[in-house]
Amino acid sequence: MDVTNPELALANDFVRYTDNNIYLTGKAGTGKTTFLRQLKESSPKRMIITAPTGVAAINAGGVTLHSFFQMPFGPFISGSDAHQQAQHRKINKEKINIIKSLDLLVIDEISMVRADLLDGVDAVLRRYKHRDRPFGGVQLLMIGDLHQLSPVIKDDEWALLKPYYDTGYFFSSNALKQTDMVSIELKHIYRQSDAHFIDLLNKVRDNCLDERSFQALNTRYIADFKPDDTQNYITLTTHNRRADSINQQRMESLQSKPFVFNAEIEGDYPANIYPAPEELLLKKGAQVMFVRNDSSTDKKYFNGKIGKIIKIDNHAISVKCPGDSASIVVEKLTWENIKYTLDEKTKEISEALIGSFYQYPLRMAWAITIHKSQGLTFEHTIIAANAAFSHGQVYVALSRCKT
Repeated sequence: MDVTNPELALANDFVRYTDNNIYLTGKAGTGKTTFLRQLKESSPKRMIITAPTGVAAINAGGVTLHSFFQMPFGPFISGSDAHQQAQHRKINKEKINIIKSLDLLVIDEISMVRADLLDGVDAVLRRYKHRDRPFGGVQLLMIGDLHQLSPVIKDDEWALLKPYYDTGYFFSSNALKQTDMVSIELKHIYRQSDAHFIDLLNKVRDNCLDERSFQALNTRYIADFKPDDTQNYITLTTHNRRADSINQQRMESLQSKPFVFNAEIEGDYPANIYPAPEELLLKKGAQVMFVRNDSSTDKKYFNGKIGKIIKIDNHAISVKCPGDSASIVVEKLTWENIKYTLDEKTKEISEALIGSFYQYPLRMAWAITIHKSQGLTFEHTIIAANAAFSHGQVYVALSRCKT
C-alpha cells in the first residue's frame, strides 16, 4: 500500500480498527483494485469478497453476491415472490456457519449493485447472525465509482421497486440507510499523469463539459482513421456484436495458419464466468491482449497488455509487445473458482477450490467492449461509443487511456 496516500491509509484504518460500513470510491485509476488485492493478503478480519457479476467476482478473487447469498434474480421487495423464495430457501450449513463467523463483507463494483439486492443480502445476514442489526452486524466494505457502470434495472422491474426506493443504486438500500456509512474518496490518480487530460476526464465524469473541453475532445476525432498496425490500437465498443465483428474481420484478413486451443475445465466452473475464450482461435500476426497479470517474479505482462503473435504452433505461443526488447513465451495458466469454507475449530474463513479453468491468458484484441475494459489501461485506443446505452460508459472508455 502507498503509505504516502492519506486516503488509502484512512481506508485501511477504518477497515482494520472500526466496524463502520465503508464506501471506498474514487475516479478511475486511483488504486481501488490494488487496495482490495492488498487487503485480501493481510486482512485481520474474517472476510469474504463478492461482486455483482461473475467476471467481476473472478477478477476480485471472490464469488458473486447471488451465488453466496443464494439470491433470486428479480426485484427483491417485502411480500414479493423473490422475498418469499428467499425466506424459504435453504442455505447449506457450511454457508450458515460462515455467515455466523463473518466480520467483513467486501462488495466490489458496488456501482452495479441494486438497492433491492443489497436489502436481500441484509435479510440473509440478519436471518443467520444478529436479527436486530443491519446486515446482521457484519461490516461492509463497498468499493466502486458511481460515475462508472450502473445497475441494470428493466422498466417493469423499476415499476415494482419505485414505491420502495428513491433510486435503484445501492445507497438507496433501506438497510444501508439505517447505518452510519463512511465515504472515503481516493484522490491521487495513478493511471494518468497528463494534467490536461485528467481535467477533461473529470469534466466528463461530472457531466460538466464546457465548449472548450468539447473542442479539445473533438480534436481527437479523425474521420476514417486507419491505425498503424505497429501501434497496437484497440477499439472499445459498446456492444459485443460490434467487437466480435471487428475481431473476426481482422482475423480472417490474416493469411497465416489458424490454431485452436481448447480450455481444460474441471469441476464447477460456469460458462458465464469463463475468464478467457473456451475455444481460442489464433494466428501468427494476430493482435492479442493478456487477460491476467504475470504472477511470476519476471512480471512480463499484465491484464490488458497488448501485443502481436510472432510465433505459434500447437504447443507454444510467442507474443511481442511494443517497447519490450524480447518476446514473451506464453504458457497456459489456471484460474480457480472458489467457495468459502469455515474451520470449525478456529472459526477462520478460508477458500476451497471447486473448479478450474486452464487456458492461455490471451484473447483477440483488435476490439473489446467497454464493459470488459473496466479496470484496464491502454496505450492506443479507438473509442466507438456512439451507441452508448448506459450511464458511465463514455467515461469508462475515455479513462482507459493514459493521455
